[in-house]
Amino acid sequence: MSNKSQFLKSPDLLPITQSGKKVNSLGFAFIWVGMAVVLAAFAIGGSGVASLSLGWVVLATVIGCVVLGLLMTLTGDIGVEHGLSFPVYMRAPFGTVGTHIPSVVRGIVASCWFGVNTFFGATAMNAILATLTSFDNWFVCFLIFAGLQVLNTALGIKAVERFADLAAPIIIIISGWMYMTLSDQALQNGREVWSWVENPVTGGAAFTAFMVVIMANMGFWGTLASDMPSISRFVKAPKFERNWFKRNKAQVAGNLIAYPIVQTFMVIIGAVSYIAVSNYDPVVALQQSASGVVLGILLLMIVLAQWSTNISANLIPAAVVFSNIGGPKVPFYIGVIAAGVIGIAVQPWSLFGIIIDMLLIIGAILSAVVGILIADYYLLRKRRVNVPDLYESEGQYKYANGINWAGFLSWIIGGGIALFFPTYSFLVGFFLGGVSYYILAKYWWFPKYEQAEIVDPSDEKYLGITVGKDWEIEVETKAEEEIAAAVAK
Repeated sequence: MSNKSQFLKSPDLLPITQSGKKVNSLGFAFIWVGMAVVLAAFAIGGSGVASLSLGWVVLATVIGCVVLGLLMTLTGDIGVEHGLSFPVYMRAPFGTVGTHIPSVVRGIVASCWFGVNTFFGATAMNAILATLTSFDNWFVCFLIFAGLQVLNTALGIKAVERFADLAAPIIIIISGWMYMTLSDQALQNGREVWSWVENPVTGGAAFTAFMVVIMANMGFWGTLASDMPSISRFVKAPKFERNWFKRNKAQVAGNLIAYPIVQTFMVIIGAVSYIAVSNYDPVVALQQSASGVVLGILLLMIVLAQWSTNISANLIPAAVVFSNIGGPKVPFYIGVIAAGVIGIAVQPWSLFGIIIDMLLIIGAILSAVVGILIADYYLLRKRRVNVPDLYESEGQYKYANGINWAGFLSWIIGGGIALFFPTYSFLVGFFLGGVSYYILAKYWWFPKYEQAEIVDPSDEKYLGITVGKDWEIEVETKAEEEIAAAVAK
Protein backbone atom coordinates (compact mmCIF):
# COMPACT_ATOMS: atom_id res chain seq x y z
CA MET A 1 0.00 0.00 0.00
CA SER A 2 1.48 3.37 -1.04
CA ASN A 3 2.26 6.18 1.36
CA LYS A 4 -0.02 8.36 -0.76
CA SER A 5 -2.96 6.06 -0.05
CA GLN A 6 -2.14 6.10 3.64
CA PHE A 7 -2.17 9.90 3.48
CA LEU A 8 -5.82 9.74 2.35
CA LYS A 9 -6.77 7.59 5.34
CA SER A 10 -6.64 10.01 8.22
CA PRO A 11 -8.55 8.30 11.08
CA ASP A 12 -10.81 11.33 11.50
CA LEU A 13 -11.88 11.10 7.85
CA LEU A 14 -12.83 7.43 7.69
CA PRO A 15 -16.54 6.64 7.17
CA ILE A 16 -18.69 6.85 10.30
CA THR A 17 -20.33 3.50 11.00
CA GLN A 18 -23.83 2.98 12.37
CA SER A 19 -22.50 2.65 15.91
CA GLY A 20 -20.67 5.97 15.53
CA LYS A 21 -23.80 7.94 14.63
CA LYS A 22 -24.68 9.62 17.93
CA VAL A 23 -26.99 12.56 17.05
CA ASN A 24 -30.77 11.94 17.06
CA SER A 25 -33.57 14.04 15.54
CA LEU A 26 -34.06 16.24 18.62
CA GLY A 27 -30.32 16.67 19.04
CA PHE A 28 -29.91 17.79 15.42
CA ALA A 29 -32.86 20.17 15.74
CA PHE A 30 -31.29 21.65 18.89
CA ILE A 31 -27.99 22.08 17.05
CA TRP A 32 -29.90 24.14 14.46
CA VAL A 33 -31.57 26.24 17.16
CA GLY A 34 -28.14 27.42 18.18
CA MET A 35 -26.65 27.64 14.70
CA ALA A 36 -29.28 29.96 13.24
CA VAL A 37 -28.76 32.76 15.79
CA VAL A 38 -26.04 34.71 13.97
CA LEU A 39 -25.19 38.28 13.09
CA ALA A 40 -25.95 37.59 9.42
CA ALA A 41 -29.57 36.73 10.21
CA PHE A 42 -30.00 39.96 12.16
CA ALA A 43 -28.37 41.91 9.31
CA ILE A 44 -30.76 40.38 6.76
CA GLY A 45 -33.74 41.49 8.82
CA GLY A 46 -32.35 44.97 9.40
CA SER A 47 -31.58 45.59 5.74
CA GLY A 48 -34.87 44.01 4.63
CA VAL A 49 -37.14 46.43 6.50
CA ALA A 50 -35.34 49.33 4.89
CA SER A 51 -37.40 48.61 1.74
CA LEU A 52 -40.10 46.06 2.66
CA SER A 53 -42.57 45.54 5.47
CA LEU A 54 -41.64 42.86 8.00
CA GLY A 55 -44.31 40.50 6.66
CA TRP A 56 -42.69 40.43 3.22
CA VAL A 57 -39.24 39.99 4.76
CA VAL A 58 -40.56 37.00 6.71
CA LEU A 59 -42.10 35.43 3.58
CA ALA A 60 -38.87 35.84 1.62
CA THR A 61 -36.89 34.30 4.48
CA VAL A 62 -39.20 31.30 4.76
CA ILE A 63 -38.94 30.65 1.01
CA GLY A 64 -35.15 30.88 1.05
CA CYS A 65 -34.84 28.66 4.12
CA VAL A 66 -37.16 25.90 2.88
CA VAL A 67 -35.44 25.71 -0.51
CA LEU A 68 -31.99 25.71 1.05
CA GLY A 69 -33.07 23.28 3.77
CA LEU A 70 -34.06 20.81 1.06
CA LEU A 71 -30.69 21.25 -0.66
CA MET A 72 -28.91 20.71 2.67
CA THR A 73 -30.84 17.50 3.21
CA LEU A 74 -30.00 16.33 -0.31
CA THR A 75 -26.26 16.83 0.15
CA GLY A 76 -26.48 15.61 3.75
CA ASP A 77 -27.62 12.20 2.51
CA ILE A 78 -23.99 11.61 1.52
CA GLY A 79 -23.11 11.61 5.21
CA VAL A 80 -26.20 9.66 6.28
CA GLU A 81 -25.91 6.98 3.60
CA HIS A 82 -22.15 6.49 3.47
CA GLY A 83 -20.80 8.17 6.62
CA LEU A 84 -18.57 10.40 4.48
CA SER A 85 -17.42 13.95 5.22
CA PHE A 86 -17.52 16.77 2.67
CA PRO A 87 -13.82 16.85 1.66
CA VAL A 88 -13.69 13.06 1.30
CA TYR A 89 -16.72 12.87 -0.99
CA MET A 90 -15.36 15.83 -2.96
CA ARG A 91 -12.66 13.47 -4.19
CA ALA A 92 -15.33 12.07 -6.53
CA PRO A 93 -16.31 15.26 -8.42
CA PHE A 94 -12.92 17.02 -8.01
CA GLY A 95 -10.31 14.26 -7.64
CA THR A 96 -8.12 13.05 -4.76
CA VAL A 97 -5.88 16.11 -5.16
CA GLY A 98 -8.41 18.53 -6.62
CA THR A 99 -10.68 18.22 -3.58
CA HIS A 100 -8.30 20.44 -1.62
CA ILE A 101 -9.00 23.64 -3.56
CA PRO A 102 -12.80 24.01 -3.08
CA SER A 103 -12.44 22.45 0.37
CA VAL A 104 -9.87 25.04 1.42
CA VAL A 105 -12.15 27.83 0.19
CA ARG A 106 -14.91 26.48 2.40
CA GLY A 107 -12.52 25.92 5.30
CA ILE A 108 -11.18 29.47 5.22
CA VAL A 109 -14.69 30.92 4.87
CA ALA A 110 -15.83 28.86 7.87
CA SER A 111 -12.81 30.05 9.87
CA CYS A 112 -13.57 33.68 9.03
CA TRP A 113 -17.18 33.25 10.11
CA PHE A 114 -15.94 31.67 13.32
CA GLY A 115 -14.00 34.87 13.94
CA VAL A 116 -16.94 37.14 13.07
CA ASN A 117 -19.37 35.25 15.31
CA THR A 118 -16.83 35.06 18.11
CA PHE A 119 -16.36 38.83 18.00
CA PHE A 120 -20.12 39.30 18.04
CA GLY A 121 -20.44 36.96 21.03
CA ALA A 122 -17.46 38.59 22.76
CA THR A 123 -19.08 42.02 22.56
CA ALA A 124 -22.16 40.57 24.25
CA MET A 125 -20.00 38.84 26.87
CA ASN A 126 -18.15 42.09 27.51
CA ALA A 127 -21.45 43.99 27.80
CA ILE A 128 -22.67 41.46 30.40
CA LEU A 129 -19.49 41.83 32.45
CA ALA A 130 -19.50 45.61 32.10
CA THR A 131 -23.12 45.70 33.28
CA LEU A 132 -22.67 43.40 36.25
CA THR A 133 -19.07 44.26 37.20
CA SER A 134 -16.46 46.92 36.48
CA PHE A 135 -14.69 44.77 33.85
CA ASP A 136 -14.66 46.21 30.31
CA ASN A 137 -12.27 44.69 27.75
CA TRP A 138 -13.82 43.15 24.64
CA PHE A 139 -10.51 41.78 23.30
CA VAL A 140 -9.86 39.71 26.42
CA CYS A 141 -13.45 38.41 26.13
CA PHE A 142 -12.78 37.62 22.47
CA LEU A 143 -9.72 35.49 23.24
CA ILE A 144 -11.41 33.67 26.15
CA PHE A 145 -14.57 33.03 24.10
CA ALA A 146 -12.56 31.73 21.14
CA GLY A 147 -10.59 29.37 23.37
CA LEU A 148 -13.71 27.92 25.00
CA GLN A 149 -15.32 27.19 21.63
CA VAL A 150 -12.18 25.55 20.25
CA LEU A 151 -11.90 23.33 23.34
CA ASN A 152 -15.58 22.34 23.18
CA THR A 153 -15.33 21.38 19.50
CA ALA A 154 -12.03 19.52 19.89
CA LEU A 155 -13.75 17.19 22.38
CA GLY A 156 -15.88 15.77 19.55
CA ILE A 157 -19.45 15.61 18.22
CA LYS A 158 -20.98 14.33 21.49
CA ALA A 159 -19.65 17.35 23.37
CA VAL A 160 -21.10 19.56 20.63
CA GLU A 161 -24.52 17.90 20.96
CA ARG A 162 -24.46 18.16 24.76
CA PHE A 163 -23.78 21.88 24.56
CA ALA A 164 -26.61 22.30 22.02
CA ASP A 165 -28.98 20.42 24.34
CA LEU A 166 -28.08 22.86 27.11
CA ALA A 167 -28.10 26.03 25.05
CA ALA A 168 -31.14 25.51 22.80
CA PRO A 169 -33.93 25.78 25.44
CA ILE A 170 -32.26 28.86 26.93
CA ILE A 171 -31.95 30.45 23.49
CA ILE A 172 -35.61 29.79 22.68
CA ILE A 173 -36.85 31.37 25.91
CA ILE A 174 -34.54 34.37 25.87
CA SER A 175 -35.07 35.10 22.15
CA GLY A 176 -38.82 35.44 22.79
CA TRP A 177 -38.07 37.81 25.63
CA MET A 178 -35.70 39.73 23.38
CA TYR A 179 -38.39 40.16 20.71
CA MET A 180 -40.85 41.58 23.23
CA THR A 181 -38.25 43.95 24.69
CA LEU A 182 -37.27 45.35 21.29
CA SER A 183 -40.90 45.57 20.11
CA ASP A 184 -41.77 47.66 23.18
CA GLN A 185 -38.81 49.92 22.44
CA ALA A 186 -40.03 50.37 18.85
CA LEU A 187 -43.54 51.22 20.01
CA GLN A 188 -42.14 53.81 22.40
CA ASN A 189 -40.55 55.43 19.36
CA GLY A 190 -43.89 55.40 17.53
CA ARG A 191 -43.08 52.52 15.19
CA GLU A 192 -45.33 49.47 14.79
CA VAL A 193 -42.92 46.69 13.83
CA TRP A 194 -45.20 44.87 11.35
CA SER A 195 -46.12 47.94 9.30
CA TRP A 196 -43.14 50.30 9.55
CA VAL A 197 -40.84 50.55 6.51
CA GLU A 198 -37.94 52.98 6.32
CA ASN A 199 -38.02 53.68 2.55
CA PRO A 200 -40.93 51.77 0.94
CA VAL A 201 -40.47 50.56 -2.65
CA THR A 202 -42.97 49.23 -5.18
CA GLY A 203 -43.04 47.41 -8.51
CA GLY A 204 -39.74 46.07 -9.85
CA ALA A 205 -37.76 47.59 -6.99
CA ALA A 206 -39.92 45.73 -4.47
CA PHE A 207 -39.41 42.44 -6.32
CA THR A 208 -35.67 42.99 -6.38
CA ALA A 209 -35.64 43.78 -2.66
CA PHE A 210 -37.68 40.62 -2.03
CA MET A 211 -35.21 38.49 -4.02
CA VAL A 212 -32.24 40.05 -2.21
CA VAL A 213 -33.67 38.81 1.10
CA ILE A 214 -34.15 35.30 -0.34
CA MET A 215 -30.66 35.20 -1.82
CA ALA A 216 -29.02 36.66 1.29
CA ASN A 217 -30.52 33.85 3.39
CA MET A 218 -29.44 31.23 0.86
CA GLY A 219 -26.05 32.84 0.31
CA PHE A 220 -24.99 32.57 3.93
CA TRP A 221 -26.20 29.06 4.67
CA GLY A 222 -25.26 27.92 1.17
CA THR A 223 -21.77 27.43 2.58
CA LEU A 224 -23.17 24.80 4.95
CA ALA A 225 -25.24 23.21 2.18
CA SER A 226 -21.99 22.28 0.46
CA ASP A 227 -20.47 20.53 3.47
CA MET A 228 -23.52 19.30 5.35
CA PRO A 229 -22.13 15.71 5.07
CA SER A 230 -19.43 16.65 7.61
CA ILE A 231 -22.22 17.04 10.20
CA SER A 232 -24.86 14.63 8.89
CA ARG A 233 -22.49 11.67 8.98
CA PHE A 234 -22.97 11.72 12.78
CA VAL A 235 -26.79 11.75 12.51
CA LYS A 236 -28.65 8.56 13.36
CA ALA A 237 -30.55 6.79 10.58
CA PRO A 238 -32.25 3.40 10.29
CA LYS A 239 -30.56 0.59 8.41
CA PHE A 240 -32.29 -1.06 5.43
CA GLU A 241 -34.57 1.97 4.94
CA ARG A 242 -35.08 2.70 1.24
CA ASN A 243 -37.53 5.56 1.69
CA TRP A 244 -35.42 8.74 1.36
CA PHE A 245 -37.52 10.83 3.76
CA LYS A 246 -37.68 8.13 6.44
CA ARG A 247 -33.94 7.54 6.18
CA ASN A 248 -33.28 11.27 6.52
CA LYS A 249 -35.98 12.03 9.10
CA ALA A 250 -33.43 13.40 11.60
CA GLN A 251 -32.08 15.72 8.92
CA VAL A 252 -35.61 16.80 8.00
CA ALA A 253 -36.27 17.70 11.65
CA GLY A 254 -33.27 20.01 11.59
CA ASN A 255 -32.94 21.29 8.02
CA LEU A 256 -36.60 21.63 7.06
CA ILE A 257 -38.28 22.38 10.39
CA ALA A 258 -35.93 23.80 13.04
CA TYR A 259 -33.73 25.81 10.67
CA PRO A 260 -36.50 27.72 8.81
CA ILE A 261 -38.35 28.51 12.05
CA VAL A 262 -35.34 29.73 14.01
CA GLN A 263 -33.71 31.55 11.09
CA THR A 264 -36.96 33.40 10.38
CA PHE A 265 -37.35 34.41 14.01
CA MET A 266 -33.78 35.72 14.12
CA VAL A 267 -34.40 37.75 10.96
CA ILE A 268 -37.47 39.19 12.74
CA ILE A 269 -35.36 40.13 15.78
CA GLY A 270 -32.81 41.86 13.53
CA ALA A 271 -35.61 43.75 11.80
CA VAL A 272 -37.27 44.76 15.06
CA SER A 273 -33.90 45.85 16.43
CA TYR A 274 -33.40 48.08 13.39
CA ILE A 275 -36.91 49.49 13.70
CA ALA A 276 -36.36 50.20 17.41
CA VAL A 277 -32.94 51.89 17.33
CA SER A 278 -31.85 51.97 13.64
CA ASN A 279 -29.25 49.26 14.26
CA TYR A 280 -29.73 45.58 13.40
CA ASP A 281 -27.14 44.54 16.01
CA PRO A 282 -29.27 43.48 19.01
CA VAL A 283 -26.32 43.92 21.37
CA VAL A 284 -26.39 47.64 20.62
CA ALA A 285 -30.18 47.74 20.69
CA LEU A 286 -30.49 45.91 23.98
CA GLN A 287 -27.96 48.17 25.66
CA GLN A 288 -30.26 51.08 24.79
CA SER A 289 -33.51 49.39 25.84
CA ALA A 290 -32.61 47.33 28.92
CA SER A 291 -30.29 47.48 31.90
CA GLY A 292 -28.94 45.56 34.86
CA VAL A 293 -29.71 41.86 35.27
CA VAL A 294 -32.34 41.97 32.50
CA LEU A 295 -29.76 43.16 30.00
CA GLY A 296 -27.30 40.53 31.18
CA ILE A 297 -29.81 37.72 30.66
CA LEU A 298 -30.77 38.96 27.19
CA LEU A 299 -27.13 39.22 26.14
CA LEU A 300 -26.45 35.73 27.48
CA MET A 301 -28.54 34.38 24.62
CA ILE A 302 -26.23 36.06 22.12
CA VAL A 303 -23.19 34.45 23.74
CA LEU A 304 -24.71 30.95 23.84
CA ALA A 305 -26.00 31.26 20.28
CA GLN A 306 -22.66 32.28 18.77
CA TRP A 307 -20.99 29.43 20.65
CA SER A 308 -23.51 26.91 19.37
CA THR A 309 -23.31 28.28 15.81
CA ASN A 310 -19.55 28.26 15.63
CA ILE A 311 -18.87 24.77 16.89
CA SER A 312 -21.35 23.15 14.48
CA ALA A 313 -21.42 25.35 11.39
CA ASN A 314 -17.86 26.65 11.32
CA LEU A 315 -15.30 24.82 13.45
CA ILE A 316 -16.37 21.25 12.58
CA PRO A 317 -16.46 21.83 8.78
CA ALA A 318 -13.18 23.78 8.81
CA ALA A 319 -11.43 21.22 11.02
CA VAL A 320 -12.48 18.34 8.76
CA VAL A 321 -11.13 20.24 5.74
CA PHE A 322 -7.78 20.97 7.35
CA SER A 323 -7.50 17.38 8.56
CA ASN A 324 -8.12 16.21 4.99
CA ILE A 325 -5.32 18.43 3.71
CA GLY A 326 -2.83 17.44 6.40
CA GLY A 327 -3.55 13.72 6.37
CA PRO A 328 -2.98 11.45 9.39
CA LYS A 329 -0.48 13.92 10.90
CA VAL A 330 -3.27 16.50 11.33
CA PRO A 331 -5.98 14.96 13.54
CA PHE A 332 -9.35 16.61 13.99
CA TYR A 333 -8.41 18.58 17.11
CA ILE A 334 -5.42 20.13 15.31
CA GLY A 335 -7.78 21.15 12.51
CA VAL A 336 -10.03 22.82 15.11
CA ILE A 337 -7.09 24.77 16.49
CA ALA A 338 -6.02 25.82 12.97
CA ALA A 339 -9.53 27.11 12.24
CA GLY A 340 -9.50 29.05 15.49
CA VAL A 341 -6.13 30.64 14.73
CA ILE A 342 -7.27 31.70 11.25
CA GLY A 343 -10.50 33.12 12.64
CA ILE A 344 -8.53 35.30 15.03
CA ALA A 345 -5.79 36.26 12.54
CA VAL A 346 -8.25 37.76 10.01
CA GLN A 347 -9.22 40.40 12.59
CA PRO A 348 -12.98 39.81 12.23
CA TRP A 349 -13.90 43.10 13.88
CA SER A 350 -12.97 44.71 10.56
CA LEU A 351 -15.45 42.54 8.57
CA PHE A 352 -18.68 43.76 10.14
CA GLY A 353 -19.39 46.51 7.61
CA ILE A 354 -19.45 44.21 4.57
CA ILE A 355 -21.57 41.32 5.87
CA ILE A 356 -24.33 41.37 3.21
CA ASP A 357 -21.89 41.78 0.31
CA MET A 358 -19.89 38.87 1.68
CA LEU A 359 -23.02 36.70 1.82
CA LEU A 360 -23.77 37.23 -1.85
CA ILE A 361 -20.18 36.71 -3.00
CA ILE A 362 -19.69 33.56 -0.92
CA GLY A 363 -23.04 32.27 -2.11
CA ALA A 364 -22.01 32.78 -5.73
CA ILE A 365 -18.72 30.93 -5.32
CA LEU A 366 -19.95 27.95 -3.31
CA SER A 367 -23.41 27.59 -4.83
CA ALA A 368 -21.82 25.95 -7.87
CA VAL A 369 -20.21 23.36 -5.59
CA VAL A 370 -23.65 22.47 -4.19
CA GLY A 371 -24.95 21.99 -7.74
CA ILE A 372 -21.95 19.84 -8.65
CA LEU A 373 -22.37 17.66 -5.55
CA ILE A 374 -26.04 17.01 -6.25
CA ALA A 375 -25.43 16.29 -9.95
CA ASP A 376 -22.58 13.90 -9.15
CA TYR A 377 -24.27 12.07 -6.28
CA TYR A 378 -27.88 11.85 -7.49
CA LEU A 379 -27.92 12.26 -11.27
CA LEU A 380 -24.73 10.42 -12.25
CA ARG A 381 -23.93 7.94 -9.47
CA LYS A 382 -27.55 7.50 -8.32
CA ARG A 383 -26.36 7.62 -4.66
CA ARG A 384 -24.02 4.67 -5.26
CA VAL A 385 -20.39 5.33 -4.38
CA ASN A 386 -17.24 3.24 -4.70
CA VAL A 387 -16.21 4.33 -1.20
CA PRO A 388 -12.99 2.25 -0.82
CA ASP A 389 -11.50 3.97 -3.87
CA LEU A 390 -12.02 7.39 -2.27
CA TYR A 391 -9.18 6.38 0.04
CA GLU A 392 -6.84 5.05 -2.67
CA SER A 393 -4.36 7.31 -4.44
CA GLU A 394 -4.33 5.01 -7.48
CA GLY A 395 -8.07 4.30 -7.52
CA GLN A 396 -10.76 5.48 -9.92
CA TYR A 397 -10.83 8.98 -8.42
CA LYS A 398 -7.21 9.66 -9.33
CA TYR A 399 -8.37 10.88 -12.75
CA ALA A 400 -5.69 13.10 -14.35
CA ASN A 401 -2.96 13.40 -11.72
CA GLY A 402 -5.60 13.57 -8.99
CA ILE A 403 -7.84 16.16 -10.68
CA ASN A 404 -11.34 15.86 -12.17
CA TRP A 405 -11.37 18.69 -14.70
CA ALA A 406 -15.11 18.32 -15.28
CA GLY A 407 -15.61 19.45 -11.68
CA PHE A 408 -13.19 22.36 -11.89
CA LEU A 409 -14.49 23.69 -15.20
CA SER A 410 -18.06 23.48 -13.90
CA TRP A 411 -17.08 25.33 -10.73
CA ILE A 412 -15.45 28.08 -12.77
CA ILE A 413 -18.48 28.35 -15.08
CA GLY A 414 -21.11 28.31 -12.30
CA GLY A 415 -19.28 30.36 -9.69
CA GLY A 416 -17.81 32.80 -12.19
CA ILE A 417 -21.03 33.66 -14.00
CA ALA A 418 -22.94 33.88 -10.69
CA LEU A 419 -20.67 36.74 -9.62
CA PHE A 420 -22.17 38.87 -12.39
CA PHE A 421 -25.70 38.34 -11.05
CA PRO A 422 -25.34 39.22 -7.34
CA THR A 423 -29.07 39.40 -6.68
CA TYR A 424 -29.60 35.85 -7.94
CA SER A 425 -26.09 34.55 -7.29
CA PHE A 426 -26.98 31.35 -5.45
CA LEU A 427 -29.56 30.16 -7.99
CA VAL A 428 -27.36 31.02 -10.99
CA GLY A 429 -24.29 29.32 -9.53
CA PHE A 430 -26.20 26.25 -8.37
CA PHE A 431 -27.97 25.70 -11.69
CA LEU A 432 -25.01 26.38 -14.00
CA GLY A 433 -22.58 24.40 -11.83
CA GLY A 434 -24.86 21.37 -11.71
CA VAL A 435 -25.84 21.39 -15.40
CA SER A 436 -22.27 22.02 -16.58
CA TYR A 437 -20.93 19.19 -14.44
CA TYR A 438 -23.59 16.73 -15.57
CA ILE A 439 -22.84 17.38 -19.24
CA LEU A 440 -19.04 17.48 -18.94
CA ALA A 441 -18.80 14.44 -16.66
CA LYS A 442 -21.32 12.25 -18.46
CA TYR A 443 -20.25 12.94 -22.03
CA TRP A 444 -16.56 13.82 -21.69
CA TRP A 445 -14.84 12.95 -18.42
CA PHE A 446 -16.37 9.67 -17.30
CA PRO A 447 -16.05 7.99 -20.71
CA LYS A 448 -12.29 8.63 -20.29
CA TYR A 449 -12.16 7.69 -16.59
CA GLU A 450 -14.52 4.78 -15.95
CA GLN A 451 -16.54 4.89 -12.72
CA ALA A 452 -17.34 1.46 -11.32
CA GLU A 453 -20.64 2.46 -9.66
CA ILE A 454 -21.92 3.94 -12.92
CA VAL A 455 -20.83 1.01 -15.11
CA ASP A 456 -22.20 -1.52 -12.60
CA PRO A 457 -24.96 0.23 -10.57
CA SER A 458 -25.16 -2.45 -7.90
CA ASP A 459 -26.97 -1.58 -4.68
CA GLU A 460 -25.18 -4.28 -2.70
CA LYS A 461 -21.74 -3.12 -3.84
CA TYR A 462 -22.11 0.64 -3.71
CA LEU A 463 -24.89 1.68 -1.32
CA GLY A 464 -24.32 2.03 2.42
CA ILE A 465 -26.90 2.19 5.19
CA THR A 466 -29.78 1.53 2.75
CA VAL A 467 -28.52 -2.05 2.37
CA GLY A 468 -27.30 -2.24 5.98
CA LYS A 469 -23.64 -1.76 5.12
CA ASP A 470 -20.99 -0.06 7.22
CA TRP A 471 -18.03 1.01 5.09
CA GLU A 472 -14.81 -0.19 6.69
CA ILE A 473 -11.53 1.04 5.23
CA GLU A 474 -8.37 -0.97 5.85
CA VAL A 475 -5.63 1.14 7.39
CA GLU A 476 -2.11 -0.17 7.91
CA THR A 477 -0.59 0.27 11.35
CA LYS A 478 2.88 1.75 11.71
CA ALA A 479 4.31 -1.73 12.30
CA GLU A 480 2.69 -3.04 9.12
CA GLU A 481 4.07 -0.11 7.16
CA GLU A 482 7.61 -0.85 8.45
CA ILE A 483 7.28 -4.52 7.49
CA ALA A 484 6.02 -3.59 4.02
CA ALA A 485 8.91 -1.17 3.58
CA ALA A 486 11.43 -3.84 4.69
CA VAL A 487 9.98 -6.37 2.24
CA ALA A 488 10.15 -3.79 -0.55
CA LYS A 489 13.89 -3.38 0.09
